[in-house]
Amino acid sequence: MHAQGAWQPGEQHLAAAAGLVLAEAERRQPSDKLVSRVSFDVLGVIHSGPFTIDVQMARPGRSIELIEARMRHGDQTSVHARIWRLASSDTRQVQGSEWSPLPSPDTVPPLAFSSVWDGGFIASLEARQMAGARPGRGQTWLRTSYPLVAGELDPPVAAFVKLIDTANGLVVRENPAAVFFANVDLTVHLTRQPEAGWVGFDTRVDFGPGGLGETFSVLSDINGPIGTAAQSLTVRLRDR
Repeated sequence: MHAQGAWQPGEQHLAAAAGLVLAEAERRQPSDKLVSRVSFDVLGVIHSGPFTIDVQMARPGRSIELIEARMRHGDQTSVHARIWRLASSDTRQVQGSEWSPLPSPDTVPPLAFSSVWDGGFIASLEARQMAGARPGRGQTWLRTSYPLVAGELDPPVAAFVKLIDTANGLVVRENPAAVFFANVDLTVHLTRQPEAGWVGFDTRVDFGPGGLGETFSVLSDINGPIGTAAQSLTVRLRDR
């Protein structure tokens, strides 16, 4: 139930599924390289029943490598992930960021996330949102007490990534009962290894005139901005 999706009861939420796919890639292909980008394409319904995760090294290298992973339900693949990992080096003397830090989650009021969305995954989260958030724009913090696999410690990056797909539901432009705006992918870029715990989102949502949309977020951990996330949306008006 803690992985249940928000659009229909018999599916997993992409956030939980993405975290688990990345965790399996990290477990099966351990490395001292750092995750720079991870993308997830949704190829079908992420069923809540049994599944298999396949992992392969698509591009090995001493400084750059690419891993591919798939979540599969029988013969049907629901999630295809591509993970770029880059060699670590000391670049502290040139580090810099143009993203503004978020207020500490301790200073941000609670958000009743389940008042907007159904599903066990959303219900399992602790959410806080800055006053002044509006449809299509806002700043939010999320965390969860649940690991990806009961009794196991999450790999470091997967512990952060497992919450990111929630971005599309944080500052909705329209009531999801009236407008369908599911994302078909998730792409995350990181500038350093994240610290697990609170995940911060500075989010913008845009709907175009022809059925396309995007949710874009600057991501933070408790130490400050850390990267970005983008989601491509299929926007459709429901029958009224």
